[in-house]
Amino acid sequence: MRGASRVSLEEVTRRLEAVLSSSDPAALGRELFEVVSLLEREHSLRRWLADPANASESKSGLIGRLLENKVSPTTVIVVSDIVQARWSKARDMVEATERAAVFATAAGAEGTQRLGELEDELFRFGRIVEAQPELRSALTREGVADEHKRTLVADLLSGKAAPATITLVTQAVIRPRGRTLEQAIDHFGQLVAERAKRYVAVVRTAVPLSQAQQDRLQDVLTRLYGRAIHLNIDIDPQIVGGLSIRVGDEVIDGTVAGRLAEVRRRLAG
Repeated sequence: MRGASRVSLEEVTRRLEAVLSSSDPAALGRELFEVVSLLEREHSLRRWLADPANASESKSGLIGRLLENKVSPTTVIVVSDIVQARWSKARDMVEATERAAVFATAAGAEGTQRLGELEDELFRFGRIVEAQPELRSALTREGVADEHKRTLVADLLSGKAAPATITLVTQAVIRPRGRTLEQAIDHFGQLVAERAKRYVAVVRTAVPLSQAQQDRLQDVLTRLYGRAIHLNIDIDPQIVGGLSIRVGDEVIDGTVAGRLAEVRRRLAG
């Protein structure tokens, strides 16, 4: 986000933090995801709420009427804060609502598990989906009812993953919002990391790293980026040797496969 949207995002995030401690964050997250679905379906409503020409009080009043008796008062407060803010694009308003939903869901996990475990579970499920085309097809097939997909995710993860993980995977499955399933899961993982005030480094390696190696790499990256780093380790024999590290949009490629690819590019040039 840029300009007015970035400023608004910081403000609504600050306001969200103020209500999380006095609410049921897991329930708030689920209800905010329902609001995301509403805004996605109702194009005219989304445009009207994001239009700076419309009064903030009118937007808040409309949201109050639409959500009355359907969600908690806390959810109404959070959504009212979002729609009253100034957004450069209507899509930015929806993104802010989705971000608030993920933050609330992650906050619900903080009391029962470390956020790192939530990040790990999301990452592992994304890799499972990537490696199993039949499972991916079952989860993304068009024309299948959302309830059926919810049940499938529950059957796959109940007793094996935290409730917060199941919530986020379910949302990635039924509301990818133009992303692939893998992209949606990765996006949620990045937001969880943002909630934890750290970066995620996806490390591709041909062989597993020992705990000591992981600790050293984590320390080096933390010093390099000036922020705590969470490692997601992806074992990929195709890279031959070395490490490929992705932090956000930046890739540090020290793999044999990467160096060979660079040689081929230079020769072709």
